[in-house]
Amino acid sequence: MRRSKSWAWLRIASQARSTFRYAQPEDRSGRALVAPRPPCDALEETTLYLHSVKDAPRAAASPSASCAYGWIVFALTFGLLLSDYMSRQVLNAVFPLLKASWGLSDTRLGALSSAVALMVGTLTFPLSVLADRWGRVRSVVLMGALWSLATLGCAVSRNYGDMLLARAFVGLGEAAYGSVGLAIVLSIFPPSMRATLTGAFMAGGAFGSVFGMSLGGIVAVHLGWRWSFGAMAAFGFALVVVYRVTVTEKRIGVSRWHDEGRTETPSGGRPSFRALLKSLFSTVSVVCAYLGSALQLFIMGAVLAWMPSFLNRYYGFAADKAGVVAAMFLMLGGTGMIVCGIVTDRVSRVFPIRKWVSAIAYSLSSFVLLAVGFHLHAGPAQLAVLGAGIFLVAGTSGPAGAMVARLTPEAIHASAFGTLTLVNNLIGLAPGPILTGVIADRIGLLGALQIIPFAALAATLAFVVGKQRYPRDLRHLATLEKAAARQ
Repeated sequence: MRRSKSWAWLRIASQARSTFRYAQPEDRSGRALVAPRPPCDALEETTLYLHSVKDAPRAAASPSASCAYGWIVFALTFGLLLSDYMSRQVLNAVFPLLKASWGLSDTRLGALSSAVALMVGTLTFPLSVLADRWGRVRSVVLMGALWSLATLGCAVSRNYGDMLLARAFVGLGEAAYGSVGLAIVLSIFPPSMRATLTGAFMAGGAFGSVFGMSLGGIVAVHLGWRWSFGAMAAFGFALVVVYRVTVTEKRIGVSRWHDEGRTETPSGGRPSFRALLKSLFSTVSVVCAYLGSALQLFIMGAVLAWMPSFLNRYYGFAADKAGVVAAMFLMLGGTGMIVCGIVTDRVSRVFPIRKWVSAIAYSLSSFVLLAVGFHLHAGPAQLAVLGAGIFLVAGTSGPAGAMVARLTPEAIHASAFGTLTLVNNLIGLAPGPILTGVIADRIGLLGALQIIPFAALAATLAFVVGKQRYPRDLRHLATLEKAAARQ
């Protein structure tokens, strides 16, 4: 117990010294100055002692119960993220059926996919800020209800115009969910788990896409494409009801993790909009993290949207089989996000700057594998190489998300993740499918997919620049901390 008390007093003293404190402080070389904190189940004694000193109303709560509720919140929030991407990506599974039914070009099909990402990218930031003020839990419930209703609208669309409008409303409902949901999850877990949770949560997009395309393809073949959208809508409505009953603002507030050594602002209020923007783009490194993540997701979004059509055209797979096989590839992508995040946390435990090295390695490897894979002849060898590339292509999400959290004040993490989502969509997920479709209309789908992996070289450059500027930016952040502490 003596060591737990010493740890607690050390962290309380650290909180008194500065307004903003970052997990795993680092020296100028990026080396961690303190050991990473253990996970929830190893902190019960320390947590109890901290609560008795600085948070008396929470002292009576059981830390194990708080951790259990935290994992329930994570599971439900992750489930809604699955619904989010299932509703978004079920469209890709029925591309061949819509093309045959309505006589659509590849460009118009790509526009249906990009409409959601464009709405998400445009509205993520303002809706994230609004959710911080109106209430994150209430916002999440409203978002889930809206995208489920819009997905039901897709099921009853009479023509291309109706479908495009319904897809836009799907994007409106999903716009800020990624940032707000992640902010809820991170608020009730210790900072030492931030990178792992970020990678795991973001992987939900890939898993949701897997389920959306595989189940959507199966339902479409047996019942028709309209029932595919209807099934996704029903799943979303069910989760919204469970989330509304189980998760509340009050319980989230009680379970919130306080041992961070950070406060929202020196005055305890909310930062001005000008100060918010300045903090979100205060360093070159954080901008590089935004850009590198988005460029890798540009590739992921393009492959995600067109893999079923690629398998249908070049392997002769029916819509249901193409959806299932594409889902297997995307499962590899989601697994890669989690595995790459775990590996990054382990190799950067002592030297956090290695997060940048990991991101560089993942982006370069994905370029080589995907560029080579799409030039191979159709067959098992091509599928194996493409699978390895997809495993790594979004592996940069964990390191990039962790660096965004490290390079921005904790008080604005919801807005920071909203900015990351905005950049991911405006530069990555939104243009990826439609640009691939435009190129495919001119040189064929295979030719387009052979070009897309070159975006990874630009992502690599962004991560290299971020790594070079990282020590200097840490010194800049330290200066901001001292200035905040004097206010």
